[in-house]
Amino acid sequence: MLDHLSIQASDVDAAAAFYLRVFAPLGIREAIRIDRDGAPVVGFSGPDGFPHFWLGLATGSAGREVHIAFTAPDRSAVDDVHLAAVEAGAEILHSPRVWPEYHPGYYGVFLRDLDGNNVEAVHHTFPGATT
Repeated sequence: MLDHLSIQASDVDAAAAFYLRVFAPLGIREAIRIDRDGAPVVGFSGPDGFPHFWLGLATGSAGREVHIAFTAPDRSAVDDVHLAAVEAGAEILHSPRVWPEYHPGYYGVFLRDLDGNNVEAVHHTFPGATT
């Protein structure tokens, strides 16, 4: 059901070092680091190597949005989420598309929920997959 979770930090590098140190016994490791608008975004994985937990730079001072991604069984389900969100009047942050900066088969849609959180539906296509 949940694909990954992202939280915001005031100092991403310090927060990354904290998570790596404190959760090392669980096998957490830095799986990916990308630049987003001049700030680091860090994805952490466990033994499977898939980044399920992310840190990004905090935006604003009033509060911190939460990012929740739900696994979609295929790309058409991502498109269906987009259509339902539009019909519900939700703010669309990013229409469905491939996000090659994450990986070549990452297909997702991003929208705001009623409380302003960044919610995503994502489907991962890997080499040899049929959908």
